[in-house]
Amino acid sequence: MAMTMTQKILARGAALDSVTAGQLIKVKLDLVLGNDITSPVAIKEFEKISVTNVFDKTKIALVPDHFTPNKDIKSAQQCKAVRDFAHKHDIENYFEVGQMGIEHALLPEKGLVVSGDVVIGADSHTCTYGALGAFSTGVGSTDMAVGMATGECWFKVPEAIRVELVGKPGKWVSGKDVILHLIGLIGVDGALYQSLEFAGEGLAALSMDDRFTIANMAIEAGAKNGIFPVDDKTISYIEAHSKKPYTVFEPDADAQYVKTVTIDLSKLRPTVSFPHLPSNARTIDEVGDIKIDQVVIGSCTNGRIEDLRIAADILNGRRVASHIRTIVIPATQKIYLQAMEEGLLKIFIDAGCAVSTPTCGPCLGGHMGILAAGERCVATTNRNFIGRMGDVKSEVYLASPAVAAASAIAGKIASPEAFDIA
Repeated sequence: MAMTMTQKILARGAALDSVTAGQLIKVKLDLVLGNDITSPVAIKEFEKISVTNVFDKTKIALVPDHFTPNKDIKSAQQCKAVRDFAHKHDIENYFEVGQMGIEHALLPEKGLVVSGDVVIGADSHTCTYGALGAFSTGVGSTDMAVGMATGECWFKVPEAIRVELVGKPGKWVSGKDVILHLIGLIGVDGALYQSLEFAGEGLAALSMDDRFTIANMAIEAGAKNGIFPVDDKTISYIEAHSKKPYTVFEPDADAQYVKTVTIDLSKLRPTVSFPHLPSNARTIDEVGDIKIDQVVIGSCTNGRIEDLRIAADILNGRRVASHIRTIVIPATQKIYLQAMEEGLLKIFIDAGCAVSTPTCGPCLGGHMGILAAGERCVATTNRNFIGRMGDVKSEVYLASPAVAAASAIAGKIASPEAFDIA
């Protein structure tokens, strides 16, 4: 039976020779993830099961990253519940303030996910790890609780959409532009409970950070997961970060796909998603005159070192507009330190930006940059729903770090080409 990459990983996890789309299977898990919002709910459900121990203390990761450092008493109580559980069960991969980062940047950096793994997380952007050739997907807190107790999870095997990438992107086109363009093409439910499986010679032009960004936002098209083939770049990343054994899966040549979407990277332009859906995508040439109040560069989508370097290239020697609040959030402590050693933080501060400790913060309207009614923000985050970053009458425009940095300087949505230093 011909299978896609996702189907092969799930079949292995279910100890089956093959699986077919729509089949219900029980799969062994390689990692279970929770954060400070979802874990307290899962912990309560775990305690109801009345099991004594977690299935494997080395295969659970708890990362308090959304409201940390704690912004109020409630968030402090939530984190304490996670901390107490982690200590009680001797969870090996518990990351507290000072060691933690935004979960979906931290786990690959720590080498906790490798090719062939099956990962669930009580956070919708767990699909990020598909960049490493893993099957990873978001689940509810109850599924997380059962996963921590049993090391297993039920899945319906997804159908797949093949995304064929060809060509090579221009200077200011990144993974963020690719995924915003794709979501604009197929819609926020265009891949509902399907696997987005990326392929094509254009993959060679995408860095690992590009791939993490694209896989991260697969859920914004409704996908169950997004996944990339494992090439030399993937293997180099895995071997540099992890000591775990990994397995490389490739789709069968005659694997069945619902459809194929072809994207010519050479024809892409910097892209912006207008409120209030990621699918409301327009090229930078179609934006018009949109004045803004705030810029956020960071998140699990675009807070990696490559993202910060791109933003710094544009901001270097320049100042953000006087009426613009610009917030830069490195995704992990390691990235923060690397950005400091490379002089990127100095560039941001000299430009008039605020630099934050790693946190999800403003992405979900948590803290570190909430919007008032009528305010507009260009953000490198992944969602721009109504009220996502603050007041329901505020607006969020999704963009790449390059567009975000250019917009901070211009005081309105702007093309990075206007500040090209080459």
